[in-house]
Amino acid sequence: MTKFTHLHLHTQYSILDGASKIKEIMEKAVADGMPAVAITDHGNMIGVKDFWDQAKKNKIKPILGIETYVAANGRSVMEKGKGNRGYHLILLAKNKTGYKNLMKLSSIAFTEGFYYNARIDHELLEQYHEGL
Repeated sequence: MTKFTHLHLHTQYSILDGASKIKEIMEKAVADGMPAVAITDHGNMIGVKDFWDQAKKNKIKPILGIETYVAANGRSVMEKGKGNRGYHLILLAKNKTGYKNLMKLSSIAFTEGFYYNARIDHELLEQYHEGL
């Protein structure tokens, strides 16, 4: 029997978009026999620690990720224009290096690329792609 695994899932930490509480997600995953679940909140990794702890507690493999915004014209362009608000991209960590790179990308998105959303760009993806 094939097991289903969510690879794109928002929690309550995807403000105005996700309503699912992490504990309830894990309860449903256990009930449905899911071997793994990914977290991909919009633009942030706030829920990752709680998600990891709840998954481990429920013997589910946690897959850590983010739904980031990629500014097509570069993260420093902060003016009206096609692609400047950012296009969605799902990134999942394959290993510890990937997790560290997700944290780096998320942090830079807020400190250097914030324009309507926390944004990254192709330059950052090239620099921090390892393990994703």
